[in-house]
Amino acid sequence: VQLQASGGGLVQAGGSLRLSCAASGRSFSGYDMGWFRQAPGKEREFVSRISWSGRNTDYADSVKGRFTISRDNARTTVYLLMNNLKPEDTANYYCASDLSPSKVAAGTANYWGKGTQVTVSS
Repeated sequence: VQLQASGGGLVQAGGSLRLSCAASGRSFSGYDMGWFRQAPGKEREFVSRISWSGRNTDYADSVKGRFTISRDNARTTVYLLMNNLKPEDTANYYCASDLSPSKVAAGTANYWGKGTQVTVSS
């Protein structure tokens, strides 16, 4: 099982980025997906989660209204569209996957990808 995140970069405050997380090595069916982030010197924090069907999503309060999670099961890929980025969004962003929605939300998912760095300049 492999998750590969991509799409990070350097952007000015107010700008946008779209992160992607591609899953490979197993069936994507039934798996919830989530995004987390970790800034230097801080603990990893939950950003967003999406159910297998895509009908259920959750967001951290800090990103509600600015970030949108979506998925394309045919491409086994999950996306995180980040608008109106702020300097405090600067972090390494990780994707995670598990059959259990609660594990994804709690940050205890079985599968994790390597992060992609997002840097927002002021």
